[in-house]
Formats: sequence, structure tokens, C-alpha cells
Amino acid sequence: MNINISAEEKSEEYVITMNGELDVYTAPELQKVLDPIRQDGTHHVRIDVTDVSYMDSTGLGIFVGTLKDLNQHDKELRVTGASNRILRLFEITGLRDLMHINESSEVE
Repeated sequence: MNINISAEEKSEEYVITMNGELDVYTAPELQKVLDPIRQDGTHHVRIDVTDVSYMDSTGLGIFVGTLKDLNQHDKELRVTGASNRILRLFEITGLRDLMHINESSEVE
């Protein structure tokens, strides 16, 4: 269970790219990357999950917490590159209606 995470600051957003599995064991690594961005509240956040092969409820919880923090600062969370499996997870939980989620890694 490994995950690699990179963060790139752009003018108005942070782009977080991950590959691997996002679960109870690896979620703290994503949390460490997102915490300062969430607290700062000056950037939108785009998380590219193109190369995420698995995500559990712990990962979803991080997305929800990030969304709440960003909404307080009128910033958006975008999830891009979602596979059918990950899209289904967002749909089942109702989160697809609350977040900007794209199957493509490109921003619309």
C-alpha cells in the first residue's frame, strides 16, 4: 500500500497529483500535503486521481474535509482523472453532486 503525492502551486490553484492507493494507511500522507493549503485558503485545489488505483472511505473523508475548508474561503475543490471505480464511489456517497469531478485529467 503505497502512494506518491506531488503538489504544484500555480497562480490560483494547487494541483495535487497522486498515484497508488488512497486508504487508511496512506491517507495521512495526503492529509499532510493538504493541511497547509486548506488552512491558508488562498488557492483552489485540483486533485488528479488518474493514477489512483484504489480509494476507501478514509480518502473520501479527506476530500470532504478539504471541501468544507475551501468552501469557507470561497475556493473550489476539483477532482480530475477519476476512473469508473472512483466515480462510482463518489456517486454512491452523494459526493459527486457536491464536488467538481471529471473523468478527464483536464480541467473544463
